[in-house]
Amino acid sequence: MGRRQGATLTAAPSATRWAAVGHSTDPDPVRAGKDAAGKAIGDRDAKLVIAFCAISYDLEALLCAINDRCGGAPLIGCTTAGEIAADGPSDGGVVVTALGGDGFAVRTAAATGASERLRELGSDVASCATELEGGPHRVLMLLTDGVAGDQKEIIRGVHSVVGSGMPLVGGCAGDGLEMKQTFQLHGSEVITDGVVAAAIASDAPIGLGWSHGWERVGEPMLVTRSDNNRVYEIDDKPALDTYLERLGAPAEARTDAAEFTKWARRRPLGLGQRRTGQEPVRCVNDASFEDRSIGCTAEVPQGGMAWFMRGDGDSILRSTVSACEAAAGALDGEPPRAVITFDCIGRRGVLGEGGIGVEVERITESFPGVPVSGLYTYGEIARTRGVNAVHSQTLVALAFG
Repeated sequence: MGRRQGATLTAAPSATRWAAVGHSTDPDPVRAGKDAAGKAIGDRDAKLVIAFCAISYDLEALLCAINDRCGGAPLIGCTTAGEIAADGPSDGGVVVTALGGDGFAVRTAAATGASERLRELGSDVASCATELEGGPHRVLMLLTDGVAGDQKEIIRGVHSVVGSGMPLVGGCAGDGLEMKQTFQLHGSEVITDGVVAAAIASDAPIGLGWSHGWERVGEPMLVTRSDNNRVYEIDDKPALDTYLERLGAPAEARTDAAEFTKWARRRPLGLGQRRTGQEPVRCVNDASFEDRSIGCTAEVPQGGMAWFMRGDGDSILRSTVSACEAAAGALDGEPPRAVITFDCIGRRGVLGEGGIGVEVERITESFPGVPVSGLYTYGEIARTRGVNAVHSQTLVALAFG
């Protein structure tokens, strides 16, 4: 990729802001934490540290090492389904982003118990945004438990506190595609079944862009029975049967839950709420072979139209560039100082191991010389205004001017 694995990129400092990223794939959690954090922090004081890491680490040891190097700076983070940095994607690594300078102001929050009270957790963590001081450009970053349930409920809770005007960004933590338990990081704590948030204010623009690259296949269908993110019937037939038959599922995906999840990651549902090419998509996470239902990453409204979706490597990579261009264009001419990406694990399945390297190259080409970090997620969060913020099979790019 043209850069040494673990190399550091630091944005050219302004009078009030700086940003840097460190990346390590050392399997030892203490060495990895110190290495990545040291590259990101240097000898400076950070306003915010963001850590994305593989679930294979001893998370307590890793977090302790990062905090030792960061000097008690506010920290949020989560486990991943893969990590992203300018020197390429990784599995089994850690990437640390640091923001600093008087031009940034930050407040963080965390809450647990997501599987029982998703909406309440959203409102709990969003309260940090009400305490935020600093510049006029703001965003609320959310890192959520990727297996806790309907992520749209979290956003409803957030919306009840901050309204429709505050930009939201983030993603659902992963666990290397085990789909069992993810972890979130806040300060010196490792939590699970939780949500962590950072409200960020800047004296310069903050750019947000997203795009998915999927297109509709065949005729529209009617969701005839669903409950939040569980779909029971499509066109008055069991949803799982319709899904398997229409898409020609292989035998192993019809009987084995793990094989179904791997196969379904590349075959999302599109919701007919927006014009073609812009409709939200829902990643299909799991199947019940008992009641013949399918589970998605967020709500699929009963009575709504849906399509099966398709994409390929070329369409995915085009959407990557589109998301980056949108984020850069929202900076109003201010040079980008750091880019954080939230990339769905389903897109990784389409691109393959070679293709994800090409995708990172597209991101770095869109932001030459700029620090890049990110993770592969179980769902993405992005909005500039309004109420719709939950996405699947999408790349979200957040750029700090």
